[in-house]
Amino acid sequence: MHPWGKWGRSFVSYGVHAARAALADAGVSWQDVDLVVGGETVRNGYAGYVAGATFAQALGWNGASVATSYAACATGAQALDTARSRIRSGSSRVALVIGADTTPKGFLAPNAGERWDDPDWLRFRLLGMTNPAYFAMYARRRMDLHGATVEDFAAVKVKNARHGLENPNARYRKAVTTEDVLESAVVADPLHLLDICATSDGAAAVVLTGADHARRLGATDPVRVGAVSTVTPTFPNTVLDMPNLSTDPAGAAPVETTFKESIALAAYEEAGVDPSDVDLAEVYDLSTALELDWMEDLALCKPGEAEALLRAGETTVGGRIPVNPSGGLACFGEAVPAQALAQVCEVTWQLRGQATGRQVEGARVGITANQGLFGHGSSVLLTR
Repeated sequence: MHPWGKWGRSFVSYGVHAARAALADAGVSWQDVDLVVGGETVRNGYAGYVAGATFAQALGWNGASVATSYAACATGAQALDTARSRIRSGSSRVALVIGADTTPKGFLAPNAGERWDDPDWLRFRLLGMTNPAYFAMYARRRMDLHGATVEDFAAVKVKNARHGLENPNARYRKAVTTEDVLESAVVADPLHLLDICATSDGAAAVVLTGADHARRLGATDPVRVGAVSTVTPTFPNTVLDMPNLSTDPAGAAPVETTFKESIALAAYEEAGVDPSDVDLAEVYDLSTALELDWMEDLALCKPGEAEALLRAGETTVGGRIPVNPSGGLACFGEAVPAQALAQVCEVTWQLRGQATGRQVEGARVGITANQGLFGHGSSVLLTR
């Protein structure tokens, strides 16, 4: 990885740094890589649109095939799935997956231009709906459905900040108190500034290969990708998803699972793993309240039970099911095409026993989850 922050450099430099670190970690030469998959960044010009080729050129053309993926916040997982599919098909042996971003200051905004058929543009133009406004609606929904409080949301930040103290790649490495969170400015009621993630520069990269080749490289007990889920919603989707302005009709035929629940369910089914087998989770805490939602969406607890687990200390390192031992977005901020890969890196280090200072002891199964715009979602399940 390249540490998260606001470094003021090109996303390419971050991606190359992360790629070289991943290659060194895997003991793989750049010349042995036959596929580069880049996570597209839409805020960095044409080079960002063709990120796979951009990174391959920056590393030095070696004849590898390239691909570029984009799925908003789920970009990294979709890029990983592309590489995994190529390896499983036999068309690639060693793949390098890279996601990197250089972000603007402040809220993420739509690209320039008028697009009256683009919901992501319309939500800003018609309603002034920045991302935190959606996060606040999800938080208020949780308060109404499950009795969550602003103190619960603050406790998520306090926990993740404590985890992030031990993560050298985190941008924010400072302990905070409940009072610090509640005394920070209200951005979108009921969420305060410290409840919401920042936008950051950063990069993550993963080397992926088949089991046989991994053994030839000397990996006797490698971390395995048990599943990659990139499912879409099932009609009717009655929970509002950013950037939409409304839901599907609530009176339509009911579905058994919500969109976010189905993301995790598909991963569990592919991997043949039960939620009770999971040792840790890295989830997309764009806001503190969303972490509580994800705990239930991943079936780590029943609906309405996330607050009780949090209050009991079960979601911290040393608890029954640590959530975001990396510190999460609370400590990293959001670097869109890199974030899902950063989750995979953290789970990999945890399963190897290499997460110094934040290690989940004895971890053998870890799951990630995030959600992008327009029905994109992802979950990666790793085992060892």
